[in-house]
This record gives sequence, C-alpha cells and structure tokens, in this order.
Amino acid sequence: MANFELQSLGTRQRWTLEASRQAALIVGATFFVALCAHVTIPLMPLTPVPLTAQNLGVLLVGLLLGSRRGFAALMLYLIEGAAGLPVFNPTGPGGITQLFGPTGGFLIVYPLVALVAGYVFELESKSFVRAVVSALAGEVLLFLGGLAWLYAFTHSLAKAAYLGVYWFVAAEVIKVMVAAAIASRWAGRAEAH
Repeated sequence: MANFELQSLGTRQRWTLEASRQAALIVGATFFVALCAHVTIPLMPLTPVPLTAQNLGVLLVGLLLGSRRGFAALMLYLIEGAAGLPVFNPTGPGGITQLFGPTGGFLIVYPLVALVAGYVFELESKSFVRAVVSALAGEVLLFLGGLAWLYAFTHSLAKAAYLGVYWFVAAEVIKVMVAAAIASRWAGRAEAH
C-alpha cells in the first residue's frame, strides 16, 4: 500500500512539473511576441500599419510550440494586450483600443496563424520546405484577416491592399524564411536527441 502511494505521489509530481513547464512555455512565448512587437518601424504617413518583427514572433511560436500551445500562447497574448499590458507594438494606442484600430485584423487572427502554421508543420517531416509551407499558410491567413479588417475601414479592397500588403511583402518573405530556417533546424536537433 505504501509503495502504491509513493508511485501515485510521483505521478502527481511529474504531472504538476509537466503542467508547469507547459504553462511556462506558453507565458514565455507571449513575452517573446511582445519583444518582437517592440521592434517596430512606423510607416506613417504611408500606412497606419507599422512594420514589426511581431509576425516573425507569431510564426516562430506556432512552428516551435505546435498548433495547440501556439494557439494558447497567442490567445493569452491578446488577453494580455486587451488588459493593457504593453505587449502590442508601441505605435498604437495600446490596450483593447488597439484591437479595434487599423492593426486589429492582424492581431485578432494571431492565434489562428499560430494554429495553422503549427498544424501544417506537425503533419509531416519537419524539413525546411515543410516549415516554409507552414509559415506561408500562416501568412496567408494573417493577411486575409488584416485585409478584411482594413476593407471594413476603407470600403475599398485596393485601399486595404495599399495600406496592409504592398509595404510588407519583402519583409514578410524574409520573416517566413527566417522562421522556417529556425524551426527546421530546431526540429532537426530535437529529432537527433
């Protein structure tokens, strides 16, 4: 009987340790995305949407943590930002107001971007090509959300594309490639151990 109780206590401790580790990864991911959000280049008066490293952070969270943990991390990130924590890019108003501003469409789909990128990357071998495809799938969703939101503000698809796509294509290609390189290398190391 005493041996069974010790084994049960060990299992509970292992479960608690693993749950704590997972929670720390998710919270840490929100800090990482917040740091990336503060790497910002304002593009006013061309567009109210700044160029940030935030999308790179979102892609990396999805690719490295996977679909479920990535989704959870980015949901927590939005909750933190809506509550007023300084996690969004500093050129916006911050807090929940930022979710309703010009960048709101991009922000709101972040959890889905991480979910999609992570899910596609989980499907097969974690090669560089798979990581690029995964990140591109996330980027398509990201820009669909951002464009839809900007369209609601401008009532013009051409104006929405001008404000939310044209200025960002080259930077997004670089972000996809960097995220894919990091994720595929990380996955290769994890498989080797």
